Amino acid sequence: MSNVQRNDQTTRLFSRASQGLAESRLRALAALIRRKPPLTEESITVVDQPMLKRAITASALGNTMEWFDFGVYGYLAATLGKVFYPDASSSAQLLATFATFAAAFVVRPLGGLFFGPLGDKIGRQKVLAATMIMMAVGTFLVGCIPSYASIGIWAPILLLIARMVQGFSTGGEYGGATTFIAEYSPDRRRGFLGSWLDFGTFVGYSLGSLTVTVLNGWLGEEAMIDWGWRIPFFIAGPMGLIGLYLRMKLEDTPAFRKQLDDHEAKMKQNESAGREIGTIFVRFWRPLLICIGLVLLYNVTNYMITAYLPTYFTDVIGRSQLSADLLVLASMVVVVLIIVGVGALSDKIGRRPVFAFGAVMQIIVAVPCFMLFRSEGIWAPAVACVVFGVVLACFAAPTASTLPALFPTSVRYGALSIGFNIAVSAFGGTTPLYTEAIVKATDNTLVPGFILMVSGVIGLVAVKYLKESAGLPLNGSPPQVDTTDEAAETYADAKEAALVG
Repeated sequence: MSNVQRNDQTTRLFSRASQGLAESRLRALAALIRRKPPLTEESITVVDQPMLKRAITASALGNTMEWFDFGVYGYLAATLGKVFYPDASSSAQLLATFATFAAAFVVRPLGGLFFGPLGDKIGRQKVLAATMIMMAVGTFLVGCIPSYASIGIWAPILLLIARMVQGFSTGGEYGGATTFIAEYSPDRRRGFLGSWLDFGTFVGYSLGSLTVTVLNGWLGEEAMIDWGWRIPFFIAGPMGLIGLYLRMKLEDTPAFRKQLDDHEAKMKQNESAGREIGTIFVRFWRPLLICIGLVLLYNVTNYMITAYLPTYFTDVIGRSQLSADLLVLASMVVVVLIIVGVGALSDKIGRRPVFAFGAVMQIIVAVPCFMLFRSEGIWAPAVACVVFGVVLACFAAPTASTLPALFPTSVRYGALSIGFNIAVSAFGGTTPLYTEAIVKATDNTLVPGFILMVSGVIGLVAVKYLKESAGLPLNGSPPQVDTTDEAAETYADAKEAALVG
């Protein structure tokens, strides 16, 4: 097949996907006209553009700070092992460091159970401000902990406590941030605007990893073990204050404010958190399972690359710290460069095709890429890192716009926080720990590739049952648009679709 034929075929596929989304949108608008109370032009939300920009900036900055910490921790794993577990072997140091890393994820579901229903009850903005404070304090305190040489066993205990504070706050962060951006975004641009949240994620990770790489090269191993490891954690404090300032300047989302006008929503204000959690598991178990499947797909890949791969290169393959750091950073740069474009693409062709393409690609390339990682030289591993960057972008870009669409406004924050954190705790943050353990037990360096293949298959099952949401109003909400002219056009489309239907 010639390049021209391939391009024509791709164009036709994109055209059919776009046409399918347009038809789905018209059917959804027609349904809104027929419901009681019916859709009116006045009930269509015209987004406040300056507030939308502030909402995206504040939410993305929170993710930037969170993942700056994860990038730092992943790249400092070997150093932290020597600081907090100096009497252990190098393998035991890594396992202990990853176990402490994973401990933060054990408490994340507790944070989700606490902050999620609270965000549905008192508002998204207040809870996101609280989680930002806790994240900044927890990260800053890590840098203040004395070493094992100074206070003995209390050093790793204090590290564990600080990590659990971070994990508890993070339990309410991502679910709230995705809800916040989704409820502010116009329907036709939700994929593009939501992708900025995870753009912040990978910018934060890249900045964290770059900071450690520069410090390692500048200070050397001895100074890093002595005091240099503290510097990146101290940097996160001011970042948190900036994020908090931006979040305090925000209004709550249009969807949440409209919900407060409803009688049923007012009754919900008196509903206990336990009752909402029960409602989520009983009434919304299907979308909850889909949410868990998609988050598993995204986060097993995410943590395999961001948290485990630096150690895999140095401890398993035997590469230098500098080359390992630069290779993983290459994957992150690829994600940063293309994630917003992939998010915009998901608005045009749908979320499901983007997720499905990434999952199939991961199943095909996971093991070959880890074979390339074992190659000598830099080019073969670099190609594999770029490929993984593309795969990861296919999961990261549509996630923030897909997950909030699974649930109605009344339980969106709580359901997202619960589903997201169950998946991340069980299958995401623990990925470095169990991957390292299995590799050591089997002495098989391709184990990470097989784990990624399994996650790809599970993700494909979730995509199969996922309803397309690109361009459609959020579950239970009226349409959201950029301008009053678009509101009039949307209402006219809805009336025409209702008549035709």
